Formats: sequence, C-alpha cells, structure tokens
Amino acid sequence: MLERLNEAEKRFEAIEADLANPEIKSDIEKYTALMKDRANLAPIIEKFREYKKAVSDAEGAKELMETESDPEMHELAEEEYKTAKADTVRLEEELKILLLPRDPMDEKNVMIEIRAGAGGDEAALFAGVLYRMYTMYADTMRYKTETVSFNETGLGGFREITFMVTGDGAYSRFKYESGVHRVQRVPETETSGRIHTSTATVAVLPEAEDVEIEINQNDLEIETIKSSGAGGQHVNKTESAIRMIHKPTGIVIECQDERSQFKNRDKAMKLLRAKLYDMKTREQNEKIASERKSQVGTGDRSERIRTYNYPQGRVTDHRIGFTIYSLENFLNGAIDGMIDALATADTAEKLKNGEFTDPTK
Repeated sequence: MLERLNEAEKRFEAIEADLANPEIKSDIEKYTALMKDRANLAPIIEKFREYKKAVSDAEGAKELMETESDPEMHELAEEEYKTAKADTVRLEEELKILLLPRDPMDEKNVMIEIRAGAGGDEAALFAGVLYRMYTMYADTMRYKTETVSFNETGLGGFREITFMVTGDGAYSRFKYESGVHRVQRVPETETSGRIHTSTATVAVLPEAEDVEIEINQNDLEIETIKSSGAGGQHVNKTESAIRMIHKPTGIVIECQDERSQFKNRDKAMKLLRAKLYDMKTREQNEKIASERKSQVGTGDRSERIRTYNYPQGRVTDHRIGFTIYSLENFLNGAIDGMIDALATADTAEKLKNGEFTDPTK
C-alpha cells in the first residue's frame, strides 16, 4: 500500500507542476482532465502526508526516549510517542478506506421499481408505503423524483410503481434497498386484530447513458395504448400511454404517467436502457460474487433484506442485524441511519478482503 501511495504522491506533484504550466492552461480539455485527476488524488495525498508526519513524529519521539536521561523529558517523549503511534494507526485505517475501489455507478441517477408481493391488497398498500418513504427521503436529500409508470389499486396502493430519482450520488444512497421488504401489521380490514405478513420487492437500477447501452430500434415493438387508473378506468381518451417490448430479452415496459406520447416514450426508453444496463452489470458481478460473497449485497432481489414490524415499532435489516426502534420516523423518510450502517458494513467487508485500488489509475 505504501508503495502505491508513494507513486500516487509523485503523480500528484507532477500534475501540480503541469497545472502551473501556461501551455497546459491554454489547453482547456487537458487542463480540465488534470484538474479532475488532481481532485481525485488530493484527499488521498493529504491523508498520506498526515500519515508520514505521524510516522516521523513517532520515530523522533522513540529516539528521544532511548537517548534522554532526564526523567521528565523521557516521560514527555513517551507521551508524544504514544500519541503519534495512535495517530499512525488511525491514519493508516483512513487511508485504507480512501483506497477502496469506488463503485463507478455511485454518482448515477436511479430508477426504482416497487412491486407488491405476497399478501394481496395489503402488499399493494405496503408498496405504497415504501414509495412514500423513498420519495420523502429523496426530498430530504434534495433529489428530484419523477414517476415513470404505475398500476394502482382501488384502496390507494400499488401493484407496481416505477419512479426516477435524480441527483448527485443517488445510486450510492439507494443501492442497498434492492430486495424483498417484509411488513408485519394488522390490516385495517382485519376485524379480529390478527397480524398479517406481506411483502414487496424493490429493484434499484442505475440510469444508463446512450453510450453505455446501445438499443437497436429494429429490436423494439412499440404500441400506443390508453392510460388507465385504478379499477381499469381510463384517465384520458387519447392513446398517449406506451407499451414497449424489447424482443431479444422479452422485457416489457409500460409508461403512462405523461399525457404526451412523446414524453412517455422517452421515459420508457430510459427505463428500458436502465434494465438492460442492470442485466449487463449483473452478469459481470456474478463472476465477482463467485469469488467473494459480500455481507451487504446489492444484487439478489429474492433475498429478504428487511422487516417492518408495526406492533413493536421497529425496522430490522437482516443483512447486518441492525434494528431501528422508530418505525414511524423511518417510514416518514428518516432512513439515513440505516443506509449509513449498511455502507459502513460494506466498507468493513471490503477492508477485510483487502480490496485496494491503485490511486494513480
């Protein structure tokens, strides 16, 4: 690790020298690329220099301890050595975290699909609860949300709903939510007070750019249909809704949120591109998963990841055994603590497996 950091520091110094060159400054494209490289390296180099100073201080204090005969000075040197040594250990751990591989998708926008699972109408109502929870959380993060498609029930729930979350780092905050969410509560329609268990599945798909996923228009079958709401009633009389079928994969996308056929088609294409990108990345991740099974997976959607227990007012994430005893606040969008705990567990798993990157690449 230290060898990589020394090389990274040399690279950082070379970048700073280039940035001071008037010829480089006149080349906007090259200058911008160098500034980006500098920004990526700066926090690592800053921490590395703190680490080197702590190592130097520890060595100096140790040398003074070995040569100083004055008891008071020896005691001062010993205290300085202990402090510097503790700093060395702490900074080394912080450097390891900075050198962990970054998920290239973390900064992407996301498409989130919520589908009612087992439990009939109660599962559809729970899907609506999850949708509300995520949109409220997105608001606190100053993310923008936009509905792509939905299939409502007459009771106010959703058989399925897909929406887009736009904002810096959206995927990094939502990526741990993929999986089966389970709710335990007494339905409003239950007269005997029995607790029912229902489920909903959540899929978090990073948005794909045109350059990442190329779609052949000949592979698409596109139909225009009338938008419909709960109970099958038509929302409007024009055929503005879109049903898009990707023939090679059999993926079917329906989008009816907009009154404009063009806007619905655009949203359907974004969702299709995200699904194809997700399929592609999952195939790549299967190879990694066979070598290392992360405790905090973002992949297996058949995995039951979380339980929302209404009678006990708690929510428990089964991947890390983490429980929050404030269900009402959680369902009102206060899910940051859970996401932070999942991210911390994921980081610890990567540290345990020594998954470090070369910062110069």
